[in-house]
Amino acid sequence: MTKSNSISRRRVIKGAGALAAGIAAPALLGTRAAFAAYPDRPVKIVVANTPGGPSDIVARMVAAAIQEATGKTVIIENRGGAGSNIGMGYVARSEADGYTFLLATNAFSINPTLYNSIPYDPLKDYVAVTELASSPNTFVVRSELPVKNMKEFVALARKSPDKFNVSTPPIGTSPQLQAAVLKSVEKLTTLEEVVFKGGGEALQALLSNTVQMSSGSLAPAAPHIKSGALKCLAVSAASRWPDLPDVPTMEEAGYKDFVYPTDCCLLAPTKTPPEAIKWLETESLKALNSAGMKDKLYQAGFLTVAKGHDACWARVTKEITMFRDIINTAGIQKL
Repeated sequence: MTKSNSISRRRVIKGAGALAAGIAAPALLGTRAAFAAYPDRPVKIVVANTPGGPSDIVARMVAAAIQEATGKTVIIENRGGAGSNIGMGYVARSEADGYTFLLATNAFSINPTLYNSIPYDPLKDYVAVTELASSPNTFVVRSELPVKNMKEFVALARKSPDKFNVSTPPIGTSPQLQAAVLKSVEKLTTLEEVVFKGGGEALQALLSNTVQMSSGSLAPAAPHIKSGALKCLAVSAASRWPDLPDVPTMEEAGYKDFVYPTDCCLLAPTKTPPEAIKWLETESLKALNSAGMKDKLYQAGFLTVAKGHDACWARVTKEITMFRDIINTAGIQKL
């Protein structure tokens, strides 16, 4: 090869490299610019339960706070049914473009064991965004029911088995699971579980005197407990709720290791762009760490749990094993 040919070849290669760089640079800048403007359309948070329940309450509070702080549109879409499996399966199959997220409760970790088949793989189809809030679960009755604690309710239910039942949110939620565990521990085989699509509906059944007890998150029950319409017999939490200092925990009532919270977190389909996950994580944590939001959540029956995606995923995956052991030990039949 002659010297002139070698120089010409180097020029061609150099020119081709410059051309490639010239093409790639605008594309890269375009991608960055696209995410710099993210979100440029409404972000949707899917609640896998009906309106009015604890997960719906948290979702709407957080969405409103993010909207106010960023000027971006965040909408809530309720897709309840099948023990939250409909909503969780829907998000798992959604386009992972950063515009669809899931507001998940403990049902996400419970259902893999409780159901023989579910429309999502908890470890493959999702990644974590952030923890949001936690509410202790409760056992509540109408105030006129002549019982003061859980043991008195159990005794009354045994005495008149055909007159007592308990309402719960969907199968697979922690309130439904705690009701099933209570029945197993106390051998209350005749205590009928009346399952509703959401926690709000389950509580309304008690308020309308359709059922004699409701097992659910503190959040929807709190205002009715404060008004005196309902009586809380126990909270299934590690400690007493500050606003209910006279209400014992289930452990204090004689039920060992009976701790069942309703935890709320945000998850995303696995292939969601990291930039989108980071945006929602950052804005959610900002909203949660504001004094006003903490107070609003507390008044609604929640404690703020402002933790990022690593802590969120650690809790969720740990609970998959924990709830599997609880379900198997209690002998709860799979669906």
